[in-house]
Amino acid sequence: MGIRSILARPLASWVVSRQKTWMRHPAQTQETVFQSLVSKAANTQFGVKYGFGQIRNHADFQKQVPVRDYEGLKDYFNLVKEGNPNVLWPGKPLYLAKTSGTTSGSKYIPISRDSISNHINGARDSLLNYIYHSGNAAFLDQKLIFLSGSPVLEEMGGIPTGRLSGISNHHVPGYLRTNQMPSYPTNCIEDWEEKLERIIDETINQRMGLISGIPPWVQMYFDRIRERTGKEIKDVFPDFSLFVYGGVNFEPYRKKLFDSIGRKTDSVELFPASEGFFAFQDLPNSEGLLLLLNAGIFYEFIPVEEYFSENPRRLSIREVELDKNYALIINSNAGLWGYSIGDTVKFVSKNPYRLVVSGRIKHFISAFGEHVIGEEVEKALKRTLQYHPEVSVSEFTVAPQVNPEDGLPHHEWLMEFATPPANMPAFERRLDESLCQLNVYYKDLIDGKILSTLVVSPLKKGAFQEYMKSKGKLGGQNKVPRLSNERLLADSLLDLRF
Repeated sequence: MGIRSILARPLASWVVSRQKTWMRHPAQTQETVFQSLVSKAANTQFGVKYGFGQIRNHADFQKQVPVRDYEGLKDYFNLVKEGNPNVLWPGKPLYLAKTSGTTSGSKYIPISRDSISNHINGARDSLLNYIYHSGNAAFLDQKLIFLSGSPVLEEMGGIPTGRLSGISNHHVPGYLRTNQMPSYPTNCIEDWEEKLERIIDETINQRMGLISGIPPWVQMYFDRIRERTGKEIKDVFPDFSLFVYGGVNFEPYRKKLFDSIGRKTDSVELFPASEGFFAFQDLPNSEGLLLLLNAGIFYEFIPVEEYFSENPRRLSIREVELDKNYALIINSNAGLWGYSIGDTVKFVSKNPYRLVVSGRIKHFISAFGEHVIGEEVEKALKRTLQYHPEVSVSEFTVAPQVNPEDGLPHHEWLMEFATPPANMPAFERRLDESLCQLNVYYKDLIDGKILSTLVVSPLKKGAFQEYMKSKGKLGGQNKVPRLSNERLLADSLLDLRF
């Protein structure tokens, strides 16, 4: 047993003990965070304009501060990018996290001196919780790989700027740097395919204990290793014991990824974003991620069905209910106010507050009023795969086909299979039946002959990677949208059929 794993155990006990203190008082913890945020930002440009000095409670705050996404706050973010201090939070940000936008192009999210600890400690505490509950700390004495973006930072308005994963790389604790992989020069390579080959060169003969990254890109790493060696990952990395992931729903990738490994491996799920580190899986093999209520973020939750209404309810943590979808709104010590991050969540526990990420507020299909969300298509596929165990799906996305050449409109599932169905019509029927069970509005449209049953369009192997590469979004934190209400992505992918 090495020194790292020995020292990690008492640290894990200390972190979990402190964590239990705020877990026992969730509403009080959030109220303390709220008062601290409003007080500290009262003299910023934003705080002065929205009367933070007169805000006494959450009800006052809701009257003063509207809910907005990046576009709604863009004028303030532009001032920050120009180097102006005291705009959204006292002083200047420590970093700007560059992330992909939809209508905005690139987005630049401030990370303050106060909020950087939220990102770093969240990732640290997720591992310490795992060590505390599982007893496994041996991976700390072996090599650790973080598949991330480049740590090379630019400057904007005098502020270091880069991808969140690259920024986080600068804050890896010193005691882990000696066994962190890949090397710094390799991590700085921008081209993902070149970088991946170099990462494999450096890691293939090492004792890997932990592997971390977004599942589709970890799968790509595993695929290339198997191509080189002809071996399962467990035989290449016999000491590999912990997979850490976040950024996408793991379920569509789970079967293929563990098939690649060749055995069951412990995993820890994270809920990170450029806007903050929100939750992590505190108990191994349990559903739900522990929402971090004491980490400089005051959360609000809008019922999904009210999100696009004129005056949606903005619920505090004490008001949420189990098994209901909410749009996640944050107010943080990075200076994000009434900020809609775009994700939807659903609580699976209130003692403590644990949630699952259920989708994206703007990623849905409702071309005919069905309002199918990401959680439903992923559950439908999971149920279908239980009936078709021979099938393995590498990636997929769903879009409406409003004007088909023949027949009624339908949902089109564009799928890249590692192993295709032996009977495609039966697979399609089961998938459609599963979606009908999950979404009554979709079922009504099928029964009423408004829609025909869904159609699966198989794509060639590597199609999604080829598409992402063509858009300059291969690797790093980039993700394929699970579904869309229009056909821009779908039509591009159809050019990559067999």
